[in-house]
Amino acid sequence: MATLKERRGSLSEYMLRTPAVGPVIALLVAVVIFSVTTSTFFNVDNLSLVVKQALVIGTLALGQTLVILTAGIDLANASIMVLGTLIMAKFTLLHHTPGIVTLIAGIFVAAVLGAVTGSVVTGFRLPPFIVTLGMLTIVTAVGRIYAAGQSFPVTDGTLGFLGQSQYLFGQIEISNGMWLMLIMYLAVWYGLTRTAWGKHVYAVGNDPEAARLSGIQVRRSLLGVYVIAGVIYGIAAWQALGRVPNADPNAFQTGNLDSITAVVIGGTSLFGGRGSVMGTLVGALIVAVLRSGLTQAGIDQLYQDVATGVLIIVAAGLDRLSRGRQR
Repeated sequence: MATLKERRGSLSEYMLRTPAVGPVIALLVAVVIFSVTTSTFFNVDNLSLVVKQALVIGTLALGQTLVILTAGIDLANASIMVLGTLIMAKFTLLHHTPGIVTLIAGIFVAAVLGAVTGSVVTGFRLPPFIVTLGMLTIVTAVGRIYAAGQSFPVTDGTLGFLGQSQYLFGQIEISNGMWLMLIMYLAVWYGLTRTAWGKHVYAVGNDPEAARLSGIQVRRSLLGVYVIAGVIYGIAAWQALGRVPNADPNAFQTGNLDSITAVVIGGTSLFGGRGSVMGTLVGALIVAVLRSGLTQAGIDQLYQDVATGVLIIVAAGLDRLSRGRQR
């Protein structure tokens, strides 16, 4: 029979190979704690609301995961998304452009901005942190100039489609946005785990020089990641309009940090080459559960931010520790 030490070792090795296991356990623990400490958390309507609250950040975090897997980071994702919401809503409201046209236009602009970011990172070999910090400033300013201090309500059914809901078994509210996010996560998971493209993404994140020597087009792979991430940010803009039918240039000011939080808590390494989108999905749910549970427990928003910050530091520290053990 295996000794206790051997069992602990095998469990530790399994946790290292499957980084999403820890976040799943943390999510279950959080749900149990808030279900016991509050009288309103564990009911169907509240749990459905928690998932809805995770939709926008969860979608942003999906694109952020791809970038972080390549050992990069994207500080401009939320500002790109907000600009997308403004393009979609303003054109529809002021120019009576069909919603499907403005939706495509918003996603296209987000993809172009992703391509610009990727081109600068790969072409000039600048750190993604610096490039995306600059893009954050530029895109935020452009969005506010474009909005001219106004917000724009959604007036087209296509733009608000993701906010519509159905009821499973007559009780469980499921929005169109939930279905779309699930499909997106499954599609990206398949791409990362079952295609050559996914192997290239992980290889570039692990060691770009080794990836280049093995025949991988590193610059092309990186550029592709930023373009795909841009498309996802554009879809996040659609999610945002479905969640709150109003495009506001000042919305989601901490969306970039929240998406990074979801990715890190979900077990994706900030050093690249390790992690999973399913872990990110769990991470986004953890953030939503934490905020909802603490709010229902009467905890002030500032203390909620403190708790979230502690989670980020702990998750990053565990990531660093696990990387050291693997070496």
